[in-house]
Amino acid sequence: MVSYGVFLPVGNNGWILSTTSPQYEPTFALQRSIVERAEHYGLDFALAMLKYRGYGGETQHWNHTIDPMTLMASLAPITSTIKLYATVSPLSYNPIVVAKMAQLIDEVSGGRFGINLVAGWNRSEYAQMGAWRGDDYYGYRYDYLSEFTQILLIAWETGRVTFHGEYFDIEDCEVLPTPVGHIDLISAGSSPRGRRFVAEYADYHFGSGQSAEEVAASNAHLAAESESLGRTPGSFATTLLVMGDTDADAARKVELYQRGVDRGAVEGMVREYSNDTSTDGSSAAVAASHRADVSPFYGGRALVGSPQTVADHLNAIAAVPGTAGTMLTFDDFEEGLERFGTEVMPLLDHLPTKG
Repeated sequence: MVSYGVFLPVGNNGWILSTTSPQYEPTFALQRSIVERAEHYGLDFALAMLKYRGYGGETQHWNHTIDPMTLMASLAPITSTIKLYATVSPLSYNPIVVAKMAQLIDEVSGGRFGINLVAGWNRSEYAQMGAWRGDDYYGYRYDYLSEFTQILLIAWETGRVTFHGEYFDIEDCEVLPTPVGHIDLISAGSSPRGRRFVAEYADYHFGSGQSAEEVAASNAHLAAESESLGRTPGSFATTLLVMGDTDADAARKVELYQRGVDRGAVEGMVREYSNDTSTDGSSAAVAASHRADVSPFYGGRALVGSPQTVADHLNAIAAVPGTAGTMLTFDDFEEGLERFGTEVMPLLDHLPTKG
């Protein structure tokens, strides 16, 4: 069995940087509609990213965003089965504060809350609020995130933290009450150091790759990193879907979005990723892909086709050893989720787990 989830569009216009793609603001009403629709069709999880500064351009791409922690706290009492993941960066929060917030959201949701941990590589986002630690942070960000995560885990397990590390200094800090159950952790680290962090601390990894071959390579890297630690975190693929009645119909949508590509927003995105001095992670790959091909799709690619084409692709990914599931984004989230639930899910070989 594999899981399917939705990557919520908490930034305006989602993951397409174009003037001719569906345009929408990240309102709570929209997030609620998407999550309730996803829950109705049996999807397993919803995840909200963290973003403090957008890429600009004509569409002001991701200049408008909403906070993931408060979003999931708002969704927790009005949902019943879907898992809710909020993204957290150690540059935004003290780990004790996150531990306290997570405990209550988890209680309200009945044990359906989890955290997506990001190291926080976006210099412009954190510099604007005085939280950037300097460009040398690019080199030690996962060490910093590791200490942050250790404190979280101690807090949830014992309710009291004494921790004297290189970056955090906490003395006899009371963190009660503790969560009743386990709070899942996810991370998308793709560099060797990022994968090591996932292997050490995460329950799930958002891996790289669109094809089954690329997903298999990503899963294999994580398995090799985790084996020596005796851990087996699952891997989620991520896929942006552009669906039509036929493959040709879906391709016409892509042509429309490509004609309206917001070059200013793409340039803003490439500029931000290029600030990252690391060369072995996703930042360099994203920047390079958009320099080579000014694509309106975040990361440069989308899965394009009819419901059958989409289902065939997802079935191939689900069959890859180590794949726990796929996180989905859409050009139009409400229409796309409706089509996914009614037309794609009946064609899937590995149906979502329930509850």
